[in-house]
Amino acid sequence: MKNIDLNIFKANHTKIHPGKGRILIAEPFLQGPYFARSIVLLTEHSEEGSVGFILNKATDVYPDEVIDDLFSFNGELFIGGPVSSNTLHFLHTLGKKVPGAIKITQNIYWGGDFEEIKKLINEGKADSHSVRFFAGYSGWTAGQLENEIAENSWIVSSLDDCQLMTADTNTIWKESLKNIGNLYKTWSNFPNNPSFN
Repeated sequence: MKNIDLNIFKANHTKIHPGKGRILIAEPFLQGPYFARSIVLLTEHSEEGSVGFILNKATDVYPDEVIDDLFSFNGELFIGGPVSSNTLHFLHTLGKKVPGAIKITQNIYWGGDFEEIKKLINEGKADSHSVRFFAGYSGWTAGQLENEIAENSWIVSSLDDCQLMTADTNTIWKESLKNIGNLYKTWSNFPNNPSFN
């Protein structure tokens, strides 16, 4: 008789390794105010550790409420993660228009000259489709993220740049799971609280 693995909590899709520009999709029962049902874009990954930003946890505050001299920015301020939550970070698609920006994917950059970002927004040359602001960031020490992936806390995957910048934050977690296979489609339908099943 053939052995069938019925453990639906074990991430067994083709292994994609974490790296700059990859996303982390939280498994359904990962708890906590930051990472429950989160999508994290990795902006740095090496033997020394990893850095990323949560893409789908908006705050009730808007960037132009906390950034001096930023006028009428129609985007949200996102919670980037639990590390240094009083610091401000940004991702953008403005490339070399922002000196000092670090390339993450083909079209997405991290950081750079903050005054230049504000200037581009205030002149109407950038908006919430090209810039996303984050309070704090997500960080892992050497080997920590790999251990969490081995424990099935995260699935490593990818999204195209348009999805990373403009996807609906209310549905991106579910849609990302559905896109990587039938097992994960099941995960996407689990209730937030399993006792509600």
